[in-house]
Amino acid sequence: MAALHVRNLKKSFGGLPAIQDVSLSVEPGERRLIIGPNGAGKTTLFNLITGDLKADSGGIVLFEKQILKFPTHRRAHMGLARTYQIITLFPKDTLEHNIALSLLGLSKRRWHAFASFRKDSLYEEARRILKLVDLEPLAGRLLSEVSYGDKRRVEIAMALAQKPKVLLLDEPLAGLSREERATVKALIAAIPRETTVVMIEHDMDTALDLAERITVLHYGRVIVEGTRAEVVSDPRTKEIYLGH
Repeated sequence: MAALHVRNLKKSFGGLPAIQDVSLSVEPGERRLIIGPNGAGKTTLFNLITGDLKADSGGIVLFEKQILKFPTHRRAHMGLARTYQIITLFPKDTLEHNIALSLLGLSKRRWHAFASFRKDSLYEEARRILKLVDLEPLAGRLLSEVSYGDKRRVEIAMALAQKPKVLLLDEPLAGLSREERATVKALIAAIPRETTVVMIEHDMDTALDLAERITVLHYGRVIVEGTRAEVVSDPRTKEIYLGH
């Protein structure tokens, strides 16, 4: 039983294909890396899996449940969580408040109407989750006051707070310093095997040691797929992704 199975997925914008017959299968607990040059369709694929975009055709199966027609929130309730290439957090709120909002699954605007009676327990749980990513000492600090790398860790913590079965990470290492990259890589490596991880990364060299299998996309198609050794040695990878 695959944790995530994508079958013949297609998506076009303005008549131009962005995802072309993409199929892939990710096993439970697997660490899958999706790479490819800019414009390969990596984030579009994630948006189709999560329901942020509607596919033109194909199938998406999450633990043997067909979810192609499900809205985003229902997919999340079934165990699918993600981070985004562009950080989507509330910079004027504290770290623990960002996590609490994620736990509630509510928008910031509805916070006061629905959460007042649970704030203490929510913040307690938020601090517990921040402790998992070594950010509990910064729980009361405004998000705008912490480093970019810490923001990335908060975003991953928010996704983990949903206790996902499948976690999609969209370029979690992008824009980080060498020290921040090492910290976030260690965090990703420590995610329990109960959670299947699929990660997009533009820099293959940075993320290779996190993956067990790799899928290479180019112009919306799967060009190469296999183990790290197989993908790195494949001449199509060198020609399309590495440029030689």
